[in-house]
Amino acid sequence: MSMSERQNPYNIGLDKTPANYVPLSPLSFLARSAAVYPDHVSTVYEGRSFTWAQTYERCRRFASYLAGKGIGVGDTVAAMLPNIPAMNEVHFAVPMTGAVLNALNIRLDAPSIAFQLDHGGARIILVDPEFSSVITDALAQMSGPKPFVIDVDDPAFKGGKRIGEIEYEAAVAQGDPDFTAIPPKDEWDAIALSYTSGTTGNPKGVVTHHRGAYLNAVSNILAGNLGQHPVYLWTLPMFHCNGWCFPWTIAASAGINVCLRKVEPTKIFELIKQHGVTHMCGAPIVYNTLINAPDAPKETSTGNAARRVVGLIAGAAPPVAVLEGAENIGIKLTHVYGLTEVYGPASVCAEQPGWDELPPAERARMKRRQGVPYPLEEGVTVINPQTMQEVPRDGETIGEVMFRGNIVMKGYLKNEKATKEAFEGGWFHTGDLGVLDEHGYVIIKDRSKDIIISGGENISSVEVEDILYKHPAVLFAAVVAKPDPKWGEVPCAFVELKDGASATEAEIIAFCRSHMSGFKTPKAIVFGPIPKTSTGKIQKFLLRNEVGSAKAITA
Repeated sequence: MSMSERQNPYNIGLDKTPANYVPLSPLSFLARSAAVYPDHVSTVYEGRSFTWAQTYERCRRFASYLAGKGIGVGDTVAAMLPNIPAMNEVHFAVPMTGAVLNALNIRLDAPSIAFQLDHGGARIILVDPEFSSVITDALAQMSGPKPFVIDVDDPAFKGGKRIGEIEYEAAVAQGDPDFTAIPPKDEWDAIALSYTSGTTGNPKGVVTHHRGAYLNAVSNILAGNLGQHPVYLWTLPMFHCNGWCFPWTIAASAGINVCLRKVEPTKIFELIKQHGVTHMCGAPIVYNTLINAPDAPKETSTGNAARRVVGLIAGAAPPVAVLEGAENIGIKLTHVYGLTEVYGPASVCAEQPGWDELPPAERARMKRRQGVPYPLEEGVTVINPQTMQEVPRDGETIGEVMFRGNIVMKGYLKNEKATKEAFEGGWFHTGDLGVLDEHGYVIIKDRSKDIIISGGENISSVEVEDILYKHPAVLFAAVVAKPDPKWGEVPCAFVELKDGASATEAEIIAFCRSHMSGFKTPKAIVFGPIPKTSTGKIQKFLLRNEVGSAKAITA
């Protein structure tokens, strides 16, 4: 008799009970740190500081206020805030009520915000004065019920105006400090709603759950080597994939949140030195800006606090010049990779013994790979989307990068068709094209829409950009396809030069030709500021529109 034909003894009388099973939720991290490290500093910002006990009380107070406004399970609370203490607090206060947090991109225009507030059904929105004007316009453009507005004043910002019915600190003061958080009945319950960039029409609403937020918060600690009591500088927007889950990560590790309203190199170097910052995150643009800042610390500096910083870097594959440059100013970069749909980073270029002894260029080449699954993610690999089989580990066979595991979204809000397509074949399809190297590390070659097909040959825009970044005058570079009557399309490079630097189109093209095959060399150079998102990603769809790329309509 097989086990399927008789009862499994390990399932008899061994049931889930409140004593041995609790749904995973990052809310538990805050409660623990407040209990174990009540007097440790949790947050510092512009002369203010809070302890973990105070942060826990403030979150419970605001959760109590929200509950008093009728906010609970199934409701959405939006936030249009920079990286200030309140933005960190709402990552706990909102889910404490059973509701879902919708952190809005602070660089969006009014129509985009109006769509998200309508689509997500936000009942309350928190607004920083810097964004009061765009929110006023967005509220006017909404088609559905308008949310109740709470102002979050920031003495560090001069300007703007109040548009709400109550200010955040007053709401906190009205709340009950002994409010009991409402834990999720099921760890699959939604904790956050984040919208994709939506470059071709309306964005999709990514729904994430308590289990994934909990697990990725812990994965960040393991992948980023945070340990206990890290000092984390908020260079990454908290609205972006919920700050890659770092509000929950820092609570889990009882660290210090060093809040930062705006990415300014001088301010960043001051905060690193003042607070002994140990960790930070950001896109390549953030580190590139720091590397090229006039007051950047140099490798020869001694006793500089920046030398202790571990930086997680994600976004486009970081140019080798950025990885090398960061080391020169004392920031040790670890490359992570992910998307909104996988809670931010869900893979890491796990370092191997001996890498630190490699020559700088070789070390950077190893570290720029997208890598292997995060410690608590089930899998990331490169798959042939037609056969759904993993590609060979030859570093050449291109397939689509795919994820699976607990650190993958629930799906897209009110969009079953897109959800089904994203999960086809039992994997989450990223739309990124890559290869597997001999060690099983993922290497992204391009977004599927960013591959340039010239005369039947595939050209990776990332490869061309890497060469451009090696030019001493280049600060930022982006390569897109430009229509060509002979070749179909050819590479066109957009270049933003460093302050005080100069270069001609002919010089840049000649430089590229000396480092790569002629057919891969840009056929045109456009100089000037390159448009970027608030998270530092270059907006290639705008560049494609500018050159009339055939892919502009599928940006």
